[in-house]
Order: sequence, then structure tokens, then C-alpha cells
Amino acid sequence: MDALLSGVKILDFTQLLPGPFATLVLADLGAEVLRVESHTRIDMARYVPPFVDEGCEISCMHAYLNRGKKSIALDLKRAESITIIERLIQEAGYDVLIEQFRPGVMDRLGLSCERLSSLNESLIYCSLTGYGQSGPLKDRAGHDINYLSKAGVMSYSGTRKAGPCIMGIQVADVGSGSNNAVIGILAAIIGRMKTGVGQHVDVAMTDGMFSYHAISGVRHLVDGQEPTYETELLNGGSLYGFYETADGQYLSFGGLEPQFLTAFLQTLGFGDYLDRLMEPGIMDEVRIRVKELIRSRTRASWEEVFQKVDACVEPVLSVSEAFASEHVQARELVVEVPGPDGRPVRQVAFPIRFSRYRPQYDAVGPGLGQDTAEILKSLGYQDQDIREMNTQGIIGIQEERID
Repeated sequence: MDALLSGVKILDFTQLLPGPFATLVLADLGAEVLRVESHTRIDMARYVPPFVDEGCEISCMHAYLNRGKKSIALDLKRAESITIIERLIQEAGYDVLIEQFRPGVMDRLGLSCERLSSLNESLIYCSLTGYGQSGPLKDRAGHDINYLSKAGVMSYSGTRKAGPCIMGIQVADVGSGSNNAVIGILAAIIGRMKTGVGQHVDVAMTDGMFSYHAISGVRHLVDGQEPTYETELLNGGSLYGFYETADGQYLSFGGLEPQFLTAFLQTLGFGDYLDRLMEPGIMDEVRIRVKELIRSRTRASWEEVFQKVDACVEPVLSVSEAFASEHVQARELVVEVPGPDGRPVRQVAFPIRFSRYRPQYDAVGPGLGQDTAEILKSLGYQDQDIREMNTQGIIGIQEERID
């Protein structure tokens, strides 16, 4: 069947991780995404090694986050560039825009939601920021760790001894920012199908993290109790957690339901505790004994023990082990995408499976301004016009790409 988002055309003014990850999802679903990039202030994601081309222009991070997209390089401080954006919205059918600047930047450039929506009332305009378009924090700079902190998540994510833990992944950037941008844009598209009118979608990464307080946080709103380190069911206050093995590796135990907890303790030889788990302070005693026992054998040994036990016990895999696992192979979670020189580049696949749609991975992220000439020609600009704009620094393009 046709791509699920066939016909959706997106102007992407974002950089780094949150916005590009959102438009990666939309591109994998079949939307046409055009990155609007600066050739004077280049996206830092382009500099993350290793590189997938000999010219060190396309980094592994950029190649993944921007696969299937096109790139136009414009100096947005020039009036001619703003005219190009207006024509893309009015003439070329780009009806979704996503930007990741601080509030007010797009307005100063002449690209406000009000201005562009006056050119096309069906435009969906998504603003993705740390703290939103309103409120006392709207102008503050921030990154993932700040949004997690301001939302209160880190006040009970960690240990009593060490305090808050550094996450290995960007939970607020992707889980809150990218995913909510995708949800907001898709919801606005469905709304537009009914009304024909677009709207402004205001996504704040900090706001989105409040939804993640789905257990401990919502309890606080009702009973006023403050969740803290290692006091909650899922943050170290129960047997749910990680256990070090004799070889410095780790096992994870996620058994919350009685049948899994029973299987876990019985397999370890601690079944006598099952009738005592409601006793005050008993959980600390059990946890200490479980830690001591698991530390007495290697991870591989415990994997063999629990292989046929239905107890929600799994090894903590390294990244290389995870990507080499049978699960990844069976679910086809790694794909090969044509690189800039035609050689395949291994990347993470789109994670959702459909019965009647499969994403097409045609190309890794494009070179900076790679499609500038093609886009301008589609708007009626001639080669000489393009060369003059390039000479004046309005656009950024390699000369040989003009013809």
C-alpha cells in the first residue's frame, strides 16, 4: 500500500535530537521531510563520529536521525530565504512545520505561526521547546537532564547513597519531546481532515515528563506523600531492580505479580519468605540476601538457571550483545540503508510493525544543502538565480550541485 503519511510535506527547522527524531518517525511513515538548515551555524549532530562517508560530512548520528529526508541550506536572516520558505508553503504544498528555537526566534525571522498561517490556513505549526511557549521558564535554556529535574522525576530516580542517576538515554528529549511532537502533529492532521484548518502545536519537554509520574506522582496528588529514593515499588523499594553477579555483570528482576515473585524466590531457595513479605522491614532483609546470593555466581550461570523459569529475570546486556540477540534478528530491528557512496549503513529500524505497510529506507541523512538546487528549481528559480544566491551567501550549496 502507499506510505501511511503519503502526501504530508514537512518543513523541519530542528536540530540535535528531539526534533530530528520526531521527523525521523514521520519520514519512516512516509512523510516528505525537508530539513531547513543553516550553512553558517551547522547542526552539532553532523559532527558526531564515526562518519559514514569519506568526506566526513555525514556522521552516524546525522545519517540515522535524518534518513529519508532532504536538506536545503538557507540563511534565515536574509529576506530572500524567507521568501523561499513562504513559497514552499504557498506553492509547493508543505503543510506541516516543526521548529525547535526558543520562543520568539521564529517571530523575529518573520516566520511566526500567525504570519505563515495567513499564507495557508491548513498549516500545522509545531513548536518544540524545553519549557513551552508561555510561562515563567519559557526563555530559559535547557537540556534533557534539566527537564527531568524540573519535572521532579530525578527526585526519586536513583539511590539514597548516590542521589539522582544519570540516564543512559535522553528520556525527556525523545520520550517526551519527540514522541509528543509526533502525537501532536498526527492529531492535528486528523483534526485538519475534519475542518480543513491547521493549528499551532505547543510541545514542552518538561510538560511531557509530568505525564510520566503515572504511578508515584499521581499518588502524591491524592495523598500528599513525597516519593523518594528506594521507597517506591519500582525504584528500589521492592525486589524489583538490578543485581550484580560474580563477574561484575547484572541481572534484572521485574516480577511484580505474585506468581513471578514466587517463582523468583523459590528458584533462589528463599521460598520461606513468601508468607512474611508483609512484615515490617522484611523486604530489606530479603533484598540483602538476594543480592548476596546472586553475587556468588556469574551472569551466564544465572541465565542458565532462569532460562526456563517464568519469573521476569533477564540479563543486563551490553549494546553489542543486545544488537546481536535473537530478538533483534527475529524482529528485524537493524536495517541496512544506502549510504552516500552506495555502501550500506547499519541503522536501527522503525520499531512499529504494520500488517500492510513497511517503511522504505532509501537513503541516510543528506549532505548539508544537498537538495537546495532541486528544491529551488521546483519553485521556478533558474541556474543563474541559484548561483547568484549562492555567491551572496543566501543559500549554501556546492557549485557542482547546481547543474
